[in-house]
Formats: sequence, structure tokens, C-alpha cells
Amino acid sequence: MEFLHEINWTLFIPIIALQFILVLIALIDCARQEQTNGPKWLWVLIIIAVNLLGPILYFIFGRSQN
Repeated sequence: MEFLHEINWTLFIPIIALQFILVLIALIDCARQEQTNGPKWLWVLIIIAVNLLGPILYFIFGRSQN
């Protein structure tokens, strides 16, 4: 576990911020959408559970094209 002390954690702050912003925007958009491609509860789980790719997958495949 010594290698964890050697990592410069400040390099990960932009990635963590991007993750948080993407999840927040995707959850707000999912809540505002009347219809999604698939069950809304499933997209919420995907957005939250699949880290950085979950929100991206939602914006590509989950949003209804109405």
C-alpha cells in the first residue's frame, strides 16, 4: 500500500470533477425526460453505478428522440 502515498492525487481532481458534473447533469436530464429508451429506473442505476461511462451511455442511448 506504499504506492498509494506516492501518487499525486491532485492530478485526479479534474477527472473526479468531470465525473460528478456528468452524473449530476445526466440525473437531472433523466428526471426531466418524459420518456427514455428503456425504464427510467434502470438508466438511473446505470448513470450512478457505471462511473464515467454511465452518463455517457445515457446521453447516447437512453434519451428518447421525441
